[in-house]
Amino acid sequence: MNGLQGGMRTRVKICGLTSVEDALLAVRFGADAIGLVFYESSPRSVTLEKAAEIAQMMPAFVTRTALFVNPDVAYVQAVLNQVSVDLLQFHGEESPEFCEQFSCAYIKAIRMREGVDLLASSQQYQASSGLLLDAYKAGIPGGTGEQFDWERVPATLSKPIILAGGLTSDNVLQAIQQTQPWAVDVSGGVEAEKGIKSPDKLKRFMDVVVGASLPLSS
Repeated sequence: MNGLQGGMRTRVKICGLTSVEDALLAVRFGADAIGLVFYESSPRSVTLEKAAEIAQMMPAFVTRTALFVNPDVAYVQAVLNQVSVDLLQFHGEESPEFCEQFSCAYIKAIRMREGVDLLASSQQYQASSGLLLDAYKAGIPGGTGEQFDWERVPATLSKPIILAGGLTSDNVLQAIQQTQPWAVDVSGGVEAEKGIKSPDKLKRFMDVVVGASLPLSS
């Protein structure tokens, strides 16, 4: 089982947050984790100063995640030195050795291109805290707003699965029922515009995820 067992609620990470206000809103609606993007080409990228401000305002038990795409060691270390981070997320071609060198828990994003072997990836990144599965689009490392074929997610993997890629309040229930992930990751699907979250979309998304784990009334 990839994650959902015994009625346990699927965890939620709200990614691409660029303001304290949006981050606090996500947490208020029930987000388990927030994502801060440290990739300059992304419209959701944040500075070290802004990221530190957002991270500092997060309450206990909210996982603060730092997202990178093929960074150099010095940049990751600079983020760790200046921002209170609980989890690293690597979204490029980083090797297991690269990911493991920072004495910090990490998850590895796998872009679901044709022929990708998730069983092999789960072995390769066995020190990770999970695999994040995202849609593949040539030249775009993430945040495509597109979904991949969920039937490609194996029923069992040695690593927890975080499902990403084109999720919205309209399709996340089906995604959870079909893939049984440990967590779902959303960014564009809860935005009013790139980098700015929509309170209504955030609330609807969280309501659907929470409702997915509730027992049906007789």
